[in-house]
Amino acid sequence: MSDTASNKKLIQEIFAAAGNPDPAARDRALFVASLADDAIWTVTGQYSWSRTFEGKQSILNDLHGHVRTRLVERTRTLAFRFIADGDYVAVEAKGDNVTREGARYDNDYCLIFRLADGRIKEIREYCDSVLTEKALGKFPDSKIPAAI
Repeated sequence: MSDTASNKKLIQEIFAAAGNPDPAARDRALFVASLADDAIWTVTGQYSWSRTFEGKQSILNDLHGHVRTRLVERTRTLAFRFIADGDYVAVEAKGDNVTREGARYDNDYCLIFRLADGRIKEIREYCDSVLTEKALGKFPDSKIPAAI
């Protein structure tokens, strides 16, 4: 299998497991296992969430940890288009989430993954920044990763 095909398959499997229709069966283990220790996740734009989270622990704790405090459990993002070219996989997706206050948070995403040796090294997130801040609030200064 080519790198392009294996990279696309891995990302498809990650989204299938995490987006399972049965909330009890949703599983992020493959994503966590596939995320390189030195991975980076960049939230693009010019709003309070725009920043780069450096390292697996920052991605899981600072970014995803804060998102989990804002949404009800068993959140998911449903991917419906995967385009792959070599080390890159582009994913078009839509959120299916509810905030702790009961508001819908169904953002549209374009996520660009860069992989190396079967591991996710970089993610660039493009989304509706106005909706993010309206539904989830501003990203708190206390959660901003420390400079390395």
